[in-house]
Amino acid sequence: MTPLEALRRSFGGRASIPFSEYMELALYDPAVGFYARGGRAGRGADFLTSPEVGPLFGAVIARALDEWWIAAGRPDPFVVVEVGAGPGTLARSIRFAAPECSGSLLHVLVERSAFQRSLHGSHLPGWMGERAGFELEAFVSSPQDGGGPQFVSAAELPAVFTGVVLANELLDNLPFDILRVRADGAIEELRVVWAADAVSLDSVAEPASPALAAAVGELLARTPELPRDAWFPWQGGATGWLDEVFTRLTRGHVLVFDYGGSTAELARRSDLGWLRTFRDQQRGVHPLDAPGAQDITCDVAIDQLRAGRPAGEVLTQAEFLRRHGIDDLVAEGLAIWNERAHLGDLAAIRGRSAMREAEALLDPEGLGAFIVLHWEHRLGG
Repeated sequence: MTPLEALRRSFGGRASIPFSEYMELALYDPAVGFYARGGRAGRGADFLTSPEVGPLFGAVIARALDEWWIAAGRPDPFVVVEVGAGPGTLARSIRFAAPECSGSLLHVLVERSAFQRSLHGSHLPGWMGERAGFELEAFVSSPQDGGGPQFVSAAELPAVFTGVVLANELLDNLPFDILRVRADGAIEELRVVWAADAVSLDSVAEPASPALAAAVGELLARTPELPRDAWFPWQGGATGWLDEVFTRLTRGHVLVFDYGGSTAELARRSDLGWLRTFRDQQRGVHPLDAPGAQDITCDVAIDQLRAGRPAGEVLTQAEFLRRHGIDDLVAEGLAIWNERAHLGDLAAIRGRSAMREAEALLDPEGLGAFIVLHWEHRLGG
């Protein structure tokens, strides 16, 4: 089945479908979706994220995990659930950093793509295979007695757990709808339709559903400065994901890295400038032109994620990394480089690499400007 054939089945006789439904199929359909067909992050792949810059990002995350583990009383097990784990690059870097919590660490790599889950075992010593249902629940409740770290892959979050949830550049990939508020107050939704040739796709503005209109009405009450007649993303997938996380996580931390701004800021960008596609490290074509063949992302509307949720903090990636010791790690790398540069061995190369990685991770015009959302969560508290 081709992506277009799958879309015809998805339409099911309807004249139009929401953009979020189109995006779900184009990215995540198990037969024709972009990620099912091998799309992924990494050098030589379709796009780069902070973990693919090098191991330094994971080393800083490992320091944060140690801080939270110690503050929690050194629990065993110490569960880290990484959602949108891709091929497992971040987990590998955390393991390589050998944090103090390693002996108690249970790391769950949650990844919808079966193709990407299949890559985890090839580079993660301590990988225990895939888990689901009761087996996954048993895993996240099993003391390690110093035998960690252990890693498992899963298609979904554990039902109930205590620990840390990590998500790096996940929320920009979760299905969203495209809405606008007209000057007369009417709320419209950009939906996907078949073009006149009946073999390609187009979009059309239609009145938003009552549920969407009511939700946008609440947004307008909080954001009176929202521009009129300007399209913006409605982050239904991302906010639904956060709701699920806060329901399943009984106690611990939620840490999210992504790019974005406020809904009003995004709406001010012309020509849907917050919506983009990627393939083979390049910007892709129009999001409706190649379903299943390219990544589809959007800048995340931070205010929508924070609305109605526990108070958390918002900072830049550069601020977070500096708070958790990136400068110390770079200084250590520089010292190793100065000591061993004449040898040119692996330790010297890694020391020099840390300096170069830090430049990219802290770049105020790039990754350093990414947004970090951090919640310390207790269910019902």
